[in-house]
Amino acid sequence: MKEIVLDTETTGISVKEGHRVVEIGCIELDNLVPTKNKFHCYLNPERKVSEKALEIHGYTDDFLSNKKKFKEVVEEFLTFVKDKRLVIHNAEFDLSHLNNELEILGKKKLNNEFIDTLTLAREKFPGSQVSLDALCKKYRIDNSKRVQHSALGDCSLLAKVYINLIDQKEPTLDFKKNDVNLPEFNLGKVSYSKKIVSPTLQELENHKIYLKNFLKRNFFN
Repeated sequence: MKEIVLDTETTGISVKEGHRVVEIGCIELDNLVPTKNKFHCYLNPERKVSEKALEIHGYTDDFLSNKKKFKEVVEEFLTFVKDKRLVIHNAEFDLSHLNNELEILGKKKLNNEFIDTLTLAREKFPGSQVSLDALCKKYRIDNSKRVQHSALGDCSLLAKVYINLIDQKEPTLDFKKNDVNLPEFNLGKVSYSKKIVSPTLQELENHKIYLKNFLKRNFFN
């Protein structure tokens, strides 16, 4: 089954305040193995980047001023994600911004099936930190080069986190060393390894509480 790991960067948090998308990154998974197919673009948001967003991703107004506008890439983007399940960390944020861009152009909202890895992580590790950085640390995924956020770079990390979250073996991915934001995948021989992570006592206790509530909600009503 093909899935799309997706991430965006924006000028700010809320679409209600007029914030726009400045970067879209997508990596295709085929039965949980990254393929060579990816979609990536920087976008001219036609407005200023907020100071808070600039601290997060570092994309200045000057850098974005000569990039394509969303209307120039929308058809390519929609074709890339068509009929594929999306894998997103904090899906509400990314989908709200992408759907806002589509609405501005008079197009229909995305109706793809999606998996929110933030929800998966909260269910699996109740009471624990579940940011992308925290999950990378938990699964011993190297995110040392993630000084600032980037959509495609975060997608490559999220692909690894997702595979671990659903308890699958993680393929060893061979990224080009000279560009962390534009990973190429070695699809020759793929070696597999399972990271074993021991939960803390607090995580075990939180899991017992979650499991008890889950069984009560689903089987004893």
